[in-house]
Amino acid sequence: MTDRTATAVDTDRLPPVLPGVVAAAVASLPPRLHRRLDATVERVAGVPVAPVEGGVSVDCGPEALVTLTPGPTGTVTDPEQARCSCLLTPRCLHRTAVLVACPVADQATHPASTVAAPSPSAGTGAATGRTGKKGRTGSPAGADGTTAAAPTKAQRAAAGALWRAAAAVLAAGVPAAGAVPQAELLRAAHSARLAGLPRAESAALRAVRGLRAHRGRQAGHRLAELVEVLHDLLYVAGRLAAGDPDPALVGTLRRAYQPDGTLEVYGVCREPVISATGYAGVVTHLVAADGRRLSFGDVKPGGPDRARDCARAVTEMGAVAVNHAVLARGGLRITGTTVSPDGRLGAGKGVRATPLTGTDWSTGPLADLFARPLAEVVTAQLAADDPEDPARAGTALVGGDLVVVGAVGDQVLARELAPADPAGGDRVPVPDGPLIRLVPVNSHPALSHVANLRRLASRPGLRIRVVGRLDPDRASTLRPLAVGAVPGATVTLRLPEDWHGRADLGYDQIQGGHLPPRDPAATTEPVLAVGVDAVAESPLWRVRRLVELAVSGGRRAVAEAARGERAGLAGPLRRAGFTTAAAVAAALADESDRRGRDTFGRLTDPDPDRYAWAWLAATAHLAATERELIRSSWTAPPAG
Repeated sequence: MTDRTATAVDTDRLPPVLPGVVAAAVASLPPRLHRRLDATVERVAGVPVAPVEGGVSVDCGPEALVTLTPGPTGTVTDPEQARCSCLLTPRCLHRTAVLVACPVADQATHPASTVAAPSPSAGTGAATGRTGKKGRTGSPAGADGTTAAAPTKAQRAAAGALWRAAAAVLAAGVPAAGAVPQAELLRAAHSARLAGLPRAESAALRAVRGLRAHRGRQAGHRLAELVEVLHDLLYVAGRLAAGDPDPALVGTLRRAYQPDGTLEVYGVCREPVISATGYAGVVTHLVAADGRRLSFGDVKPGGPDRARDCARAVTEMGAVAVNHAVLARGGLRITGTTVSPDGRLGAGKGVRATPLTGTDWSTGPLADLFARPLAEVVTAQLAADDPEDPARAGTALVGGDLVVVGAVGDQVLARELAPADPAGGDRVPVPDGPLIRLVPVNSHPALSHVANLRRLASRPGLRIRVVGRLDPDRASTLRPLAVGAVPGATVTLRLPEDWHGRADLGYDQIQGGHLPPRDPAATTEPVLAVGVDAVAESPLWRVRRLVELAVSGGRRAVAEAARGERAGLAGPLRRAGFTTAAAVAAALADESDRRGRDTFGRLTDPDPDRYAWAWLAATAHLAATERELIRSSWTAPPAG
């Protein structure tokens, strides 16, 4: 395996660039060249990257060679690290286009950077309204109960700039949100970082990445994800700009690893990681002896091949070399360890570790993963997650014992098993329990998730123990990371002894010999009888279509669609009992078509603030209603 260190320069792709560097380049570009910027970015993105000493170069035409020389971290952190050979440099189209084409770096990994933010351009009025929707209360991780204080003047100004930039992007829609509007978001994100608003900064960077992915039609990108990101950005920026003192809106500046003394951890499973920001690798999920959920990762710059090759990656933890394949089925006794607020184990020089013997899922602290019914676990998780932070929803691992009943496409259909019968025999499904869908965590062909789920689906009646994550956007759906044998079951997996009773779906390959013989008496539930997805089949799809159209097409597209189906939008929602959804959808439709007039009766540009608040209200109500439908899908029997 060829490993790429965090300080290596990848000479076959463009390096990531800090937001402030990109924003400064676009701000310095003469306005007459702004209209040509998007086309130039698209062209240079397809030009092969050539290696040069200390970096890479891009041939932008006659007498225009752009050279990028990243710093030690492999990231362009200073404007002087980007040069062009043309006479107009640095205010040239070539250099700016190449910088815009580069991936956006996560500035949290470059705290020492002090790139000056470009001067803000004139914007529309500051945010003045509020949706009334509450986020999670209490101190953010690492705040240790500090008293909530209102945002400072600088923080409110930075949040206001983010609000204006995001509202402009929303009004324009993805087709018009090219390099210049993106640069405004990056400039505002940089200002938010300087003002100490890490959650707002993170949301802005995710919004820019989502816009680029959608405009570039990148595989695997979903419009719904961009809607969630823009919702989070506008929600946080709007509340901060209005002076809301909730510390959860500020977020945590960086992961502060704290000493944790001696710790015993036991491996649960490995998870391949393929990030949209150009990082890949593996994360091993762990459970501590005291029940805490922890993780240890090896994620560095790279693509899907690195995630695949990390199946047996060896990562340094202090003075110990940790094999992720061994750790996932064994354990460690660690001294001098440090742990971040989100449960990540540190790998400092003072860490010492000794291996523990492998354990299966049915003993010790690992057994707690399967101690409660899924409905109870999922309900508690949906109540605890922050509904205003899409990045944190549905991240905790859950476990359960299931029986396979069929398949639809790449989805495995299953039902939860009832507790063991004292009389013995295979456990039966929970009476009137929900139909559970198991969908791939990652469908990339370099990984084994899809092939393994298809293999499991080929054995109706198979009992499997599953560890995965709740899908917070779909009714009764899990994304499994690993499967194992159900203790005491006869029709269950027969995995190799050195696998310790479980298989990591992204890496291990389940073979025919790992499955029990086919049972002729086992029946597959007909596709037509698998139940109704409470979210997909509800009239809320009308609101979902409207808020997604607002992002993909802009304000004008919403207005045109609303004119064509004014009565058909709210009527079905009211008849189904979704009266508030009907009201917020109608308000968004009305605001999208609102135009003001000046004192002479001439049409003026519409107010982007009122439109953004109307869209945010519709999106917030839609998310809360769908969340309740998803919760109920785990507790109520499926509709026939």
